[in-house]
Amino acid sequence: MHNNLTEYQSIFHKMVGEMEDCALFFLDVQGNVGSWNKGAEMIKGYTAAEVIGTSFRRFYTAEGIARGLPDQMIEEARRNGTARQSGWRVKKDGNLFWAQVTLSAMHDEEGKLIGFSKFTRDMTEKMSIEKALNEYARELEFKNKELEQFVYIASHDLQEPLLTVRNFVDLLKDEYGSVFDENAELYLTFINQSTERMRNLIKGLLDYSRLGGNQPKKQIDLNAIIDGVRHDLYTQIESSGARIFCQELPLIRGHETAIRQLFQNLLSNSLKFRKVGVPPEIHISAQQDGEFWKFEVRDNGIGIEERFTEKIFAIFQRLHSHSEYEGHGIGLSHCKKIVEMHSGEIYVKSLIGEGSCFYFTIKI
Repeated sequence: MHNNLTEYQSIFHKMVGEMEDCALFFLDVQGNVGSWNKGAEMIKGYTAAEVIGTSFRRFYTAEGIARGLPDQMIEEARRNGTARQSGWRVKKDGNLFWAQVTLSAMHDEEGKLIGFSKFTRDMTEKMSIEKALNEYARELEFKNKELEQFVYIASHDLQEPLLTVRNFVDLLKDEYGSVFDENAELYLTFINQSTERMRNLIKGLLDYSRLGGNQPKKQIDLNAIIDGVRHDLYTQIESSGARIFCQELPLIRGHETAIRQLFQNLLSNSLKFRKVGVPPEIHISAQQDGEFWKFEVRDNGIGIEERFTEKIFAIFQRLHSHSEYEGHGIGLSHCKKIVEMHSGEIYVKSLIGEGSCFYFTIKI
């Protein structure tokens, strides 16, 4: 048994000595290096001959030494058994690396302190990545705020000239309407229609930029949401003879106004893009799929060509002229942004003449 124990100890010491991804070595009670593994040599740049017998304080920056960090670490490990620090350390060539250090007190069989084991990992690359990600997140937040401000200002400022155009068209009609021929009336009608369409596009852009914001998430009863949407779309439902079939839907956590808008846009689309002479049928269902609720909104409408199934989610993208179907190409881009706000994704499967099925997920 003793021979086996000695053999295992020998294997263990060899394993520790060969470790390359971390520095693991022994310090005496004063903090002098007593052993040195391959990982310590690779991380810090010193050979065992250069460093054994010297103080571990040499690995600290001048600032760290001035702050008493080495002695604080030894005292904490002496008192509590273990001490941990993260900070800049110095290599042999003078370069710095970000170290994650654990110092553990070691005692003999009688409980007397005989030194410390020191475990050091080089976390420079990880810290650099985290720093870059944090900087990118801050930059992205700044850009988003900048974009929101731009959209708001642009939308507000663009409304003024449109209002001016509309007012002058009304003045022309009031003061000179009696002398206008049919062409002049037609031109003014086109101007009014264009300014109204532009006003709606600007409003849609502003609404899109405001989606989400700092609104808190809360528990939402989707069955109540669907009831509210049915009420809002009552006129379209009645006039088209539509039937809406909805399974029992779950409670979710989300932005209530945005979720309501999501379902209203999808149902409104199904009512709008219906086949001539065929009453719309819309089926709404949900099922749990891992960490998400997966929803389906299926209709029997005109359908979408496969080559357009991604294009429809881009803002201001339309597949039909204004004379065929009203709208501004904003609704589905809103749906996509709302779903992504809830850590999900949205897509559509469709066949021309057979209807469409919109699928989207919302994280539980």
